[in-house]
Amino acid sequence: MTDNSSKSKVVDRNHTGFNKNAEPFFSIVMEGLKGNVDGEHFWDAVAENAVFEFMYHVPGFTTKIVGRDAYMEWFGGYPIPLQSADGLIVTQAADPEEVVLEYAVHAKEYDNRFCSIVKLKDRKIVHWRDYADSLAMMGG
Repeated sequence: MTDNSSKSKVVDRNHTGFNKNAEPFFSIVMEGLKGNVDGEHFWDAVAENAVFEFMYHVPGFTTKIVGRDAYMEWFGGYPIPLQSADGLIVTQAADPEEVVLEYAVHAKEYDNRFCSIVKLKDRKIVHWRDYADSLAMMGG
Protein backbone atom coordinates (compact mmCIF):
# COMPACT_ATOMS: atom_id res chain seq x y z
CA MET A 1 0.00 0.00 0.00
CA THR A 2 1.38 3.40 -0.99
CA ASP A 3 0.96 6.51 1.11
CA ASN A 4 -0.04 9.22 -1.35
CA SER A 5 0.92 11.96 1.12
CA SER A 6 4.58 11.07 0.53
CA LYS A 7 4.35 11.53 -3.25
CA SER A 8 6.48 14.33 -4.66
CA LYS A 9 5.07 16.94 -6.97
CA VAL A 10 5.62 16.50 -10.70
CA VAL A 11 9.12 17.54 -11.69
CA ASP A 12 9.35 20.30 -14.33
CA ARG A 13 10.93 18.68 -17.40
CA ASN A 14 12.14 22.12 -18.54
CA HIS A 15 14.30 22.58 -15.43
CA THR A 16 18.02 22.93 -16.19
CA GLY A 17 18.64 19.96 -13.86
CA PHE A 18 17.61 17.75 -16.80
CA ASN A 19 21.09 18.49 -18.17
CA LYS A 20 21.91 16.31 -21.19
CA ASN A 21 25.59 16.31 -20.11
CA ALA A 22 24.64 14.06 -17.19
CA GLU A 23 22.21 11.76 -19.01
CA PRO A 24 24.47 8.66 -18.85
CA PHE A 25 24.61 9.08 -15.04
CA PHE A 26 20.83 9.48 -14.76
CA SER A 27 20.27 6.41 -16.97
CA ILE A 28 22.63 4.03 -15.18
CA VAL A 29 21.23 5.00 -11.78
CA MET A 30 17.67 4.37 -12.94
CA GLU A 31 18.78 1.02 -14.41
CA GLY A 32 20.29 0.12 -11.03
CA LEU A 33 17.19 1.17 -9.10
CA LYS A 34 14.71 -0.42 -11.50
CA GLY A 35 11.85 -1.98 -9.58
CA ASN A 36 12.69 -0.02 -6.43
CA VAL A 37 11.66 3.52 -7.43
CA ASP A 38 8.85 5.15 -9.38
CA GLY A 39 9.23 7.44 -12.37
CA GLU A 40 10.96 7.53 -15.71
CA HIS A 41 13.82 9.87 -14.87
CA PHE A 42 16.27 10.18 -11.97
CA TRP A 43 14.57 13.38 -10.75
CA ASP A 44 11.20 11.59 -10.59
CA ALA A 45 12.78 9.13 -8.15
CA VAL A 46 14.25 11.74 -5.79
CA ALA A 47 12.20 12.82 -2.77
CA GLU A 48 11.83 16.57 -2.34
CA ASN A 49 13.76 16.57 0.95
CA ALA A 50 16.45 14.04 -0.07
CA VAL A 51 19.97 14.44 1.31
CA PHE A 52 23.03 13.86 -0.88
CA GLU A 53 26.42 13.35 0.76
CA PHE A 54 29.68 13.23 -1.20
CA MET A 55 32.43 11.34 0.60
CA TYR A 56 35.24 12.74 -1.55
CA HIS A 57 37.19 15.95 -1.47
CA VAL A 58 37.28 18.11 -4.56
CA PRO A 59 38.23 21.78 -4.19
CA GLY A 60 35.17 23.98 -4.64
CA PHE A 61 32.66 21.13 -4.35
CA THR A 62 30.43 20.74 -1.33
CA THR A 63 30.22 17.56 0.70
CA LYS A 64 26.45 17.79 1.18
CA ILE A 65 23.40 18.99 -0.74
CA VAL A 66 19.97 19.00 0.91
CA GLY A 67 16.80 18.84 -1.18
CA ARG A 68 15.95 17.79 -4.72
CA ASP A 69 15.64 21.40 -5.89
CA ALA A 70 19.14 22.26 -4.66
CA TYR A 71 20.65 19.19 -6.35
CA MET A 72 18.77 19.95 -9.55
CA GLU A 73 20.21 23.48 -9.49
CA TRP A 74 23.71 22.03 -9.16
CA PHE A 75 23.13 19.59 -12.04
CA GLY A 76 21.82 22.49 -14.13
CA GLY A 77 25.43 23.65 -14.44
CA TYR A 78 27.05 20.22 -14.79
CA PRO A 79 29.90 20.97 -17.21
CA ILE A 80 31.21 17.54 -18.28
CA PRO A 81 29.44 16.03 -21.31
CA LEU A 82 29.36 12.39 -20.23
CA GLN A 83 29.49 9.97 -23.14
CA SER A 84 28.60 6.74 -21.36
CA ALA A 85 28.22 4.87 -18.09
CA ASP A 86 28.83 1.18 -17.48
CA GLY A 87 30.09 -1.47 -15.09
CA LEU A 88 26.88 -1.45 -13.07
CA ILE A 89 26.83 -3.70 -10.01
CA VAL A 90 23.70 -3.62 -7.85
CA THR A 91 23.80 -5.01 -4.32
CA GLN A 92 20.82 -5.20 -2.02
CA ALA A 93 21.97 -4.14 1.45
CA ALA A 94 20.90 -5.93 4.63
CA ASP A 95 18.48 -3.03 5.14
CA PRO A 96 15.69 -3.69 2.59
CA GLU A 97 15.39 0.06 1.96
CA GLU A 98 19.07 0.42 1.00
CA VAL A 99 20.70 -0.39 -2.34
CA VAL A 100 24.38 -0.12 -3.26
CA LEU A 101 25.21 0.92 -6.83
CA GLU A 102 28.70 0.61 -8.30
CA TYR A 103 29.27 2.08 -11.76
CA ALA A 104 31.63 4.08 -13.96
CA VAL A 105 31.05 7.21 -16.04
CA HIS A 106 33.07 8.24 -19.07
CA ALA A 107 33.66 11.45 -20.99
CA LYS A 108 36.20 12.47 -23.62
CA GLU A 109 38.97 13.13 -21.09
CA TYR A 110 37.32 11.88 -17.90
CA ASP A 111 36.67 8.45 -16.42
CA ASN A 112 35.56 7.77 -12.87
CA ARG A 113 34.18 4.99 -10.74
CA PHE A 114 31.48 5.53 -8.12
CA CYS A 115 29.90 3.64 -5.28
CA SER A 116 26.55 5.11 -4.27
CA ILE A 117 24.67 3.93 -1.21
CA VAL A 118 21.02 4.79 -1.76
CA LYS A 119 18.40 4.85 0.99
CA LEU A 120 14.81 4.54 -0.24
CA LYS A 121 11.48 5.28 1.37
CA ASP A 122 8.07 5.05 -0.31
CA ARG A 123 9.84 4.24 -3.63
CA LYS A 124 11.82 7.51 -3.55
CA ILE A 125 15.50 8.28 -2.94
CA VAL A 126 15.69 9.93 0.48
CA HIS A 127 19.44 9.68 1.17
CA TRP A 128 22.42 9.24 -1.14
CA ARG A 129 25.99 8.68 0.02
CA ASP A 130 28.52 8.80 -2.80
CA TYR A 131 32.11 7.56 -2.94
CA ALA A 132 34.39 8.17 -5.93
CA ASP A 133 37.96 8.55 -7.09
CA SER A 134 38.79 12.12 -5.98
CA LEU A 135 41.97 12.20 -8.09
CA ALA A 136 40.03 11.39 -11.26
CA MET A 137 37.72 14.32 -10.51
CA MET A 138 40.71 16.65 -10.29
CA GLY A 139 42.17 15.37 -13.53
CA GLY A 140 44.77 13.21 -11.78
